[in-house]
Amino acid sequence: MMPKHCFLGFLVSFFLTGVAETQPAHESLKPQTAHFQSRNFYNILHWQPGRACANNSSVYFVQYKVYGQKQWINKEDCWGIQEFFCDLTNETSEAQEAYYGRVRTASAGIHSGWTMTQRFSPWWETKIDPPVMNITQVNGSLLVILHAPNMPYRNQKGKNVSMENSYELVYRVFIINNSLEKKRKVYEGAHGVVELEALTPHTSYCVVAEIYQPMLDRSSQKSEEKCVETP
Repeated sequence: MMPKHCFLGFLVSFFLTGVAETQPAHESLKPQTAHFQSRNFYNILHWQPGRACANNSSVYFVQYKVYGQKQWINKEDCWGIQEFFCDLTNETSEAQEAYYGRVRTASAGIHSGWTMTQRFSPWWETKIDPPVMNITQVNGSLLVILHAPNMPYRNQKGKNVSMENSYELVYRVFIINNSLEKKRKVYEGAHGVVELEALTPHTSYCVVAEIYQPMLDRSSQKSEEKCVETP
């Protein structure tokens, strides 16, 4: 039986358009636009509910598989859930592999068909955050210390794996002379500690940084500005 508020939505649609939806119930329940969102290799499957309105009795079931394999695997933590997302980070941990995810709906004893993502490769599609940046003044110079974001994986000692230990990353550092309103790149390289010398005394400077991935020719967003005044 169609839930009461879905039936009311059906009536409203009918009176507005003069046309009753002829889709079978299982088709109108089918989730829409399933896709992965990936940030720092945390890989989350997202979807939108079907054209039939979602209700408290609607639940979702998620499966995944590696590209090239036939067998779909149930994601047990996302089996019969009410959220519109599912964390598949652990199941998609081989960054250079390609994966698929899919999701279906069940409501009032009716099961929809599966909605599948496009092929997803974490290596190509993840978005990397800007570096974490700290600045220390040392004898009129600025010492800029940079750290790449942590990945969701842990090493044998149980510590988070840093991205800079696993992938070829380049740091780019820019300095802004506030009195001249001039910005220039002062460093590009793999070292996470950069000393900025020959600065004008009693001058306000701001520093920003970004991460560049040479293999992908892609940059992160820039970090927030950190500003100091030289002695």
